[in-house]
This record gives sequence, C-alpha cells and structure tokens, in this order.
Amino acid sequence: MQSGFFRYELMTTDVAAAEAFYREVVGWTSADAGGANAGYTIFSASGRGVAGAMTLPDEACAAGARPGWIGYIPVSDVDAVVARIEAAGGALRKGPFEIEEVGRAAMVSDPTGAGFALLAPLPMGDMPAPPRRMTPGHCGWHELHAGDGDAAFRFYSDLFGWTEASALDMGPMGTYRLWSAGGEAVGGMMTKMPQMERAAWLFYFVVESVDAAAERIGAAGGTVVNGPMAVPDGSWIVQGLDPQGAMFALVSERR
Repeated sequence: MQSGFFRYELMTTDVAAAEAFYREVVGWTSADAGGANAGYTIFSASGRGVAGAMTLPDEACAAGARPGWIGYIPVSDVDAVVARIEAAGGALRKGPFEIEEVGRAAMVSDPTGAGFALLAPLPMGDMPAPPRRMTPGHCGWHELHAGDGDAAFRFYSDLFGWTEASALDMGPMGTYRLWSAGGEAVGGMMTKMPQMERAAWLFYFVVESVDAAAERIGAAGGTVVNGPMAVPDGSWIVQGLDPQGAMFALVSERR
C-alpha cells in the first residue's frame, strides 16, 4: 500500500494542558474517545478526527522518553511491514498490538532513529478520502530530520513506494528532498543539523495565518523556536514547543 501519514498522536505528560493549548493554537475541537478507548483525547477539525493525545507512560518517562508527536502510516499487514523494517535496519519499539475498535498497530523507528507508527485500521475499506493538503486543522507537511537523509529516503521509498518530487540544494545544510505519496508532494527529508539531538519527524498543522498563530503560541504558554518565515512554495511556517516540550510546527498559505 502506497500512502503517507494519515493520523498523528501526541504523547505528553499533561493531556489536559496540551488539549487546551492545541485547541487555542491550532483551533481544534476535542473530545474523549469514549467506549473501549475512554481517556484518549481526539482532536478534530471540521468534525473530522485529525489527531489524538494520551499520557506518556511512566515506564517510558523512566526510560528517557519525552513529550512528542508521532505519525501513523496505514498498512494492510502490520506484522509483515515490521519484519521488512527490521530487515532494512530499522527497529521495533513496541508491539505489534491490538487497539480495540481501531486496529492493529506497532511503534517502530527507521534506520536513522526517527520514530513512526504503523496502523492497520479496521476495516480498511472505511477509511475516508484525505482532505485537500492545506485544509486548516489538518497536517499540511511532513518533514523528516534524519540521521542520514539519503539513507532515510531509500528506506521509505523501498518500504512504502514514496517517490522523489524534487530536491533543493540548501548549501551547507545539505539537500532537502521533497517526497510524494500518491502523486502529490506531501513532505520533505533532510539530514538533521548537528545541534539536533536525535532524528525525528516534524508535522506541520495548517492554520489560517502563521503570524496570528505565533502570537497564540506565546500567549498559551508555548515557545516559538523558528519563524514565522516564508518557504520556497510560497507558504509560511513557524516551529514551536508546546508547554510540555513537544516540538510541533504550523503552516499557512498566507502570512
């Protein structure tokens, strides 16, 4: 199955505080998942679930885990994809495991150390068509800061069929490779900067105006770490930390 990310999950030390922050900054609505998954927070945009939030387990904190976002990639057979990831030099972090009323999942990492998740939703046939990429409240860009950008692209291309849309020479910062899933460029990959502690995916959620959103980040207790700034496709971005320290980013079609 060729696909990009389709769901995003925040693991944090304070779900209630994070819920209030992202409602204010991104404009999401939120609700408890209820039923078998009561206690799990669902973030929605225009009545459609986009992301979720859950408490970072104590054992994960004890092992050095910190608040952060992870993206889910849909697959038809989680166990088979995990085997391919391990054969390609990646690692299984947790699972595979069943999420009642949702599907089978696994937490994994690529060979350069960046984490992501796999999910075989139940049933696959009920997955709705994705919205337009720059729809407010949804994820507009998926950016990998890899231990090795070239090796990472080969890994994801072989595993999921992602293709190169174009490549930008950023001089001393290396090559920024735009990748596509299903024919549209939906993200970029690059070798991470030396000051970045570990390889990671960064997700850009769409807002109407990054200038206004940047002000909301500060007012809600977060920190702007980069931007607002223009990017080559004409859109505007800002990168920040939420009050619990999770890295996130925002993108808009106008400043």
